[in-house]
Amino acid sequence: AALEYATKGIRVNAICPGFVETPMVTTMIEEVPQMQSTVQRSAPMRRLGRPEEIADMVVFLADDTASFITGQAIALDGGASAQ
Repeated sequence: AALEYATKGIRVNAICPGFVETPMVTTMIEEVPQMQSTVQRSAPMRRLGRPEEIADMVVFLADDTASFITGQAIALDGGASAQ
């Protein structure tokens, strides 16, 4: 899609979040206590992402500042995908 729409000035990107501190993840951690350490160990930054960090990337990609970015899958996963 990014190649198809680039000439029309439409940018297509994907945000690929890792574990983010959401009600679903919080519930999962509460129900399965060992999940907290498993989730934290999955990323070199050793913490959950915050919803506002994902939102910040959405805002950045939608802004003209990112006008030359298209066709990208951007991992917001605390470095997990770099391992």
